[in-house]
Amino acid sequence: MGVQVGFGVLGPVTAWDEAGAPIALKGPRHRAVLARLIVARGRVVPIGLLVDDLWLDPPAGAVSAVRTFVAALRRAIEPDRPARTPPRLLVTEGPGYALRVEPDAVDAWRFERAVANSAATAADLEEALALWRGPAYAEFTDETWAHAERSRLAELRLHAVERLAEARLSTVSAAAAIPDLDAHVTEHPWREDGWRLLALALYQAGRQGDALAVLRRARTLLVEQLGVDPGPALRRVEADILNHAPGLDPTPAADRVWADATAAYDRTVASSARARLESTVGLLRNLAVTGGGGLQAARQHRLAAITAAEELGDPELTARIIGAYDVPAIWTRSDDEEHARQVVATAERTLRLLPQEGHEAARARLLATIALESRGTTLQREPSLQRGPEAARQAEEIARRLDDPALLCFALNGVFMQSFQRAGLAARRDEIGAELISLATKYGLVGSAVLGHLVRLQALSALGNFTEADKQAEAADDLAERHELPLVGVFTQWYRALRLAATGNAPVDEVETAYRAAAQRLDGAGMPGLERGLLPLALLCLRLQYDLPIPTDEDWGPYEPWVRPLVLLAEGRREEASAALRAVPEPPRDLLLEASWCLIARAAADLSDQAVLARARAVLDPAAGELAGAASGLLTLGPVARYLDG
Repeated sequence: MGVQVGFGVLGPVTAWDEAGAPIALKGPRHRAVLARLIVARGRVVPIGLLVDDLWLDPPAGAVSAVRTFVAALRRAIEPDRPARTPPRLLVTEGPGYALRVEPDAVDAWRFERAVANSAATAADLEEALALWRGPAYAEFTDETWAHAERSRLAELRLHAVERLAEARLSTVSAAAAIPDLDAHVTEHPWREDGWRLLALALYQAGRQGDALAVLRRARTLLVEQLGVDPGPALRRVEADILNHAPGLDPTPAADRVWADATAAYDRTVASSARARLESTVGLLRNLAVTGGGGLQAARQHRLAAITAAEELGDPELTARIIGAYDVPAIWTRSDDEEHARQVVATAERTLRLLPQEGHEAARARLLATIALESRGTTLQREPSLQRGPEAARQAEEIARRLDDPALLCFALNGVFMQSFQRAGLAARRDEIGAELISLATKYGLVGSAVLGHLVRLQALSALGNFTEADKQAEAADDLAERHELPLVGVFTQWYRALRLAATGNAPVDEVETAYRAAAQRLDGAGMPGLERGLLPLALLCLRLQYDLPIPTDEDWGPYEPWVRPLVLLAEGRREEASAALRAVPEPPRDLLLEASWCLIARAAADLSDQAVLARARAVLDPAAGELAGAASGLLTLGPVARYLDG
């Protein structure tokens, strides 16, 4: 892969290697080429346009000079690239060049994503603002091509400063926020939101007179120098301050309840009490469904809680700690396989240590956990191949015998995760989803209701019943809105892109746009097992479905082995494609099982490899009436039958 390079434009344009050391970029025009390509955000910049952007009066050898600059940049940012191999980052495409790097590679892109995240905390915004080392594209202030991007980033930075101030008002003393806000409005006196926040901070600090004086100052500036009246937000906060409106209370009632309750817990429950571990898992369950950093933190702290419980030598406590984390799971690829492996290993040890008599519910929860955590990953391809399905079956049997609705929903989630032992089981998964909804509706289990709707959405998509699938998406979105479950929208937005692709009524570019918009929802969602490689795979499937040329220079993530033969074919490397096809591993048993086998079947048909094609057809035959890949609820390759007949 070579050096993982980072690029900085929030200040002077620069680059860093994987150790954080600066990379020498040579002269100002080298940096200008790099900056211009970063502004293009992965799009191709024709060499003629680069020439026009670099020189007011281009010299005779300008095109050759640009090529020299590009060659030098390539050597700098990919120093380990073997000779005569194509560059991975600064690529030649058509009439020009493009910089193809990950979203995290450019500081401005990381900053934008953090600010766009509506759930960003004060700490998140502080971290994002710390990326700024000076004005954006600092050495290119006079360049026309940089002007719009510099203005956009500067405006975004001011917005972030104000969001940070607002976040601080709800988490720290209002007085602590006043100095920064005062400096902000002094430097940017036309920012009405800055004035509003400063007045609010002063009021919350007990300085009502100063708050009103600030608002008068803002009004004077706006009227006398801009000739405009204050906007509705400023007028409203002035009226609220004069009327001591309850909404100006710096500590909302919910925050006060939380603060009081946690303080009482800290005072009352001893720091060494085992109850703290069990309470922690309850918090982590709620944290996990917030997405983003919350989901990642929940995974990390969950493993720490399990380890701490096991170290105490109490298998019953460990079983409760493991089993209490019954967070509904819909995607069959693990976000962290090593984490999953450790959870499964501890659950297995705990099962062996539990007393034989009693503890049936705890045993069922451990079994359901094993089924969930050994989903569609390399865990299924180890010697204990059948452990996941067996654990799911045992958990379901115990839950039904105990007549425990919440436990049964947890067990059914494990059954769903293990329902990919062969192709063509969409109808069975639809039954699982329907039972989850029925149980959840009867017993008020919101998380299980959402899970049931998403399971049915996937299954109905595979069966081509989009009328019913639409109803499941709407029901899931409604529950998510009412119960603040942001991750649900990731799946329903991807479903709607799939629906466009599957119905065939929309132009390809419209479907691609829908997929790209859905992929943006994954940025920072905390689900790397879902995110990595998914957008390239979806666009590949779309293009195969419509017999269009396929992209070849993509990060296919975990799907690369099943995509590689088709990519090599597209590049005209037929012998290598045949070798790759013969070496292709068996796809994991997950939501993309049929899609992966259809990719294999397509390559085998194109290469006239009858042996591999026969294998693929044998696997796919039970799914002959389904849409390939649509079981994921995210993408499709069209009817499976197309790959059986091809």
